[in-house]
Amino acid sequence: MRLVSSAENSSLDWRAQYGYIEDIEDGRGYTAGIIGFCSGTGDMLDLVELYTRRRPGNVLARYLPALRAVNGGDSHAGLGRGYTRAWAAAAGDDAFRKAQDDERDRVYFDPAVSRARKDGLRALGQFVYYDALVMHGDGDDPLGFGAIRANALSRAVPPSRGGDEVTYLHAFLDARRAAMRAESAHEETDRIDTGQRLFLKAGNLDLDPPLSWKVYGDSYAIG
Repeated sequence: MRLVSSAENSSLDWRAQYGYIEDIEDGRGYTAGIIGFCSGTGDMLDLVELYTRRRPGNVLARYLPALRAVNGGDSHAGLGRGYTRAWAAAAGDDAFRKAQDDERDRVYFDPAVSRARKDGLRALGQFVYYDALVMHGDGDDPLGFGAIRANALSRAVPPSRGGDEVTYLHAFLDARRAAMRAESAHEETDRIDTGQRLFLKAGNLDLDPPLSWKVYGDSYAIG
């Protein structure tokens, strides 16, 4: 989570991001929370629905009709400043933070780790998959995680099939870098070039600390 947060929020303090919300102008509407839930991609809607089931009448519940209406686009219709203030207020609720944790694990972390283990990847590869799934999402998107992984598999053999782990991860990062550069909002590839690739070149497949890396010009370390 600290590695991802360094790229997503320019901070290692990922727990400070529950109340984060802004439109980063990537065509996905509002981006918010610990993993960048988006109003235009459905995961923010799923999160607020879960929160409302657990905490009926919460400050975000009244925005559910608007979230359903803007899903699939970048509109703020029915949301706006009232919604961003409500999001920040909800971040003080343990139930909302728990809902964010649970949706992060269900949609991103658990699937990424599961697929990485099936491909025979250790901790670095699991993180590489997780970070890619967070940014690109899943499904049939030609620039999504599934397409990136398929591209990598067409170029290298994963460890689960007898391939070399370093070679495969280089192929995956190459495929992901190409996907990032195909989107103007994600064309900065520092999180790969001065982050994940550094760990890979060092042969640190278990992500053993200490770790040092840079993202967008800022330096980070985990001792």
